[in-house]
Amino acid sequence: MSGEEHVPLSHRVPDLGALELLLAVARHGSLGRAARDVGVTQPAASSRIRSMEQQLGLALLDRSPRGSRLTDAGALVTDWARRIVEAAEAFDAGAQALRDRRDSRLRVAASMTIAEYLLPGWLIALRAERPDTAVSLLAGNSAAVAGRLLVGEADLGFVEGLSVPEGLDGTVIAHDRLVVVVAPSHAWARRRTPLTPQELAATPLILRERGSGTRQVLDAALAAHGGLAQPLLELSSTTAVKGAAQSGAGPCVLSELALGEELSSRRLVKIPIAGVRLRRQLRAVWPAGHRPTGPARDLLSLTGRDMPPTERDA
Repeated sequence: MSGEEHVPLSHRVPDLGALELLLAVARHGSLGRAARDVGVTQPAASSRIRSMEQQLGLALLDRSPRGSRLTDAGALVTDWARRIVEAAEAFDAGAQALRDRRDSRLRVAASMTIAEYLLPGWLIALRAERPDTAVSLLAGNSAAVAGRLLVGEADLGFVEGLSVPEGLDGTVIAHDRLVVVVAPSHAWARRRTPLTPQELAATPLILRERGSGTRQVLDAALAAHGGLAQPLLELSSTTAVKGAAQSGAGPCVLSELALGEELSSRRLVKIPIAGVRLRRQLRAVWPAGHRPTGPARDLLSLTGRDMPPTERDA
C-alpha cells in the first residue's frame, strides 16, 4: 500500500460505448458509417457524441455535408480512447480465458446413494450440453463430501443428511425415504404387523458407517426410542450393506432409491414400520457465499432446481 488517497474517476469520463463510437467516427470519417459500425441509428450516434462533448466540455467533431472530421481536441481524445478501449478488450479477453478454464472441468462430490442412483442420468445430460467439460466424480459419505467442498477439492456436492453442513450453502433437490429390508428367509419377512420404533432400535442392524446421510437420519429418528443398538455390521457402501442383508445376516435400513431392483426381484423384502418418520431431503451444496457458476450451475439446473434461494437465504 502506498498510503496515497484513492481519487474516484471524474463524472466527466465517458463510458466505453461512447469511446468506441468516437473511434468508429475516426476510422470512417462519417457519423453515419460509424453508427452502422457500432449498431446504432445515426440520430442515436449523433446524440451520443453531443452528450460526450457536453460531458467533456470539449468539441470533438467538425460536422459538414462532406462528413465529420475530428477537431484537434477530438484527435487527442481519440488517442486516449484507443488506449482505454484496447485495455478494456484485453480485460474482456482475460476474463473470458478465466471462464473457459473454469468451464473446462467440473469436480463433483456426492454421497453414495446420489452418486449411484441419481447422478449418472444428470451427468449424461450435462455431457450433451457441455461436451467439452471434463467431469470428475468423487463418491463418499455426506461428511466426506462436505469436507471436500470446504478444502476446495470439489465445485459442487450432493448430500443426504439432516441439514446443510456447517460452512456450506445448499438447496433441497429431491426427497427420499429410508426403508427396512430383510432377506426373504428372515423371520421379519413373515410378520403380519408393522415394526415398532422400539423393536427397530433394539435390533442389531447392518448399517452404513457414521458420517453417512443414511446413518445420520436413522440415528436422529430413533434417538427418542432408545437409540440404535450396537450394529451387527458397519459397512462403507450401500452395495456392501445390500449384499450382507441378502445373505441373511440381518436387517438393514437403506434408501428406497437404492433398492428398486432388489425389491422387485424379491431378493430383499420391505418391512413396514409404524410410529417413526424415515423421510429425508437430498441436497445440492456448495461453499457458503459462492453460488454455483458455469458447469456447476448447469448441473444443478438438470436436477430440476435452477438456482433457487438457498436454505440459509430462506
